[in-house]
Amino acid sequence: MDALLTSIHEIALEAGKAIMDRYHSDVNVQEKADHSPVTEADLAANAVIIQQLEALTPDIPILSEESVHTAWNERQHWGQFWLVDPLDGTKEYLRRNGEFTVNIALIDNGKPILSVVHAPALEKSWLANGKSAWVVAKSGKEKIQVRPATVPTVVGSRSHPSPDMADYLAALGEHKMTSVGSSLKFCLVAEGRAQYYPRLGPTMMWDTAAGQCVAESAGATVTKLDGSELNYHREELLNEHFLVSV
Repeated sequence: MDALLTSIHEIALEAGKAIMDRYHSDVNVQEKADHSPVTEADLAANAVIIQQLEALTPDIPILSEESVHTAWNERQHWGQFWLVDPLDGTKEYLRRNGEFTVNIALIDNGKPILSVVHAPALEKSWLANGKSAWVVAKSGKEKIQVRPATVPTVVGSRSHPSPDMADYLAALGEHKMTSVGSSLKFCLVAEGRAQYYPRLGPTMMWDTAAGQCVAESAGATVTKLDGSELNYHREELLNEHFLVSV
């Protein structure tokens, strides 16, 4: 499993290079059917990931945001599959604020058990194997774990503010608030820099699986608002609202 994690980290790094090769050039933005933006960087990173995952694990199917989505009547029989967002945070990428990631997660019976979240502009990666999580940066590799706080920090979305968030924060009581893009929100909780990430707006499966694995491997809990687990063996690609907490 550790060898597989190392391999998918290397794939994420290569996808990150493909993204950064296009980061400072004029960006050609297209609009998908759901009106979300897609760029050449999304597609280039996707090509890298798909090609290398197919070579690495030819028997494990792949569900990626930027590839044709396999229908549920086939997906329902998948015991394992890769769940990929080649560029999570395209809006942050277009703003050039660095808060975008490459997300690769291995799903087993609906649960993310192995993942990499790589932030190429920040030159940081977060790795998880279902039991432990690490951050990898220029300074080296460090194991990370959640940390409670007397006054908790709540992390929210920079691009998708939610009207329900005000009600949640009022119920929570005293807190600090910080905003960050993409799946980095899961990573802040995993590192102990935030204690709550309430997601009260829309996300898709590929937005969350890798970050969920990092957070859970560092000791966080990720549940839907009714307390049930956020599971990936399902027809609907859109997630329900959820909460990440220590």
